[in-house]
Amino acid sequence: MGNPLYRQYEKLVTITVMGKKFQVPEKNICLRAFQYISPETVPYGRFCWNQECQLCRMEYTMDQTSEPPRPVLACKILVAEGMQVVGLSDELNWTLSGVLRPPQPRPPLD
Repeated sequence: MGNPLYRQYEKLVTITVMGKKFQVPEKNICLRAFQYISPETVPYGRFCWNQECQLCRMEYTMDQTSEPPRPVLACKILVAEGMQVVGLSDELNWTLSGVLRPPQPRPPLD
């Protein structure tokens, strides 16, 4: 399967974002997976997509581990089956709010 927006993938994997499960394309960075989940809002986020702006910070753990959450950039790390996103930057939180919870006001730029 494929779409020019996403890297080639053969299947969807299950990730959990702030307690909600989603099916997303394998072999893609988390920021693209978030765009797959919420195509109407993620493109309007203030993301640089190349690790400079730091607005896509998130924390994640993997299923079946007792390790503390790892801070990473969503534009850098690939999704993996069983990934649990447990923390989102304000910008990611705003862009995903429509699929995670009722709409919220956009955070100001610092």
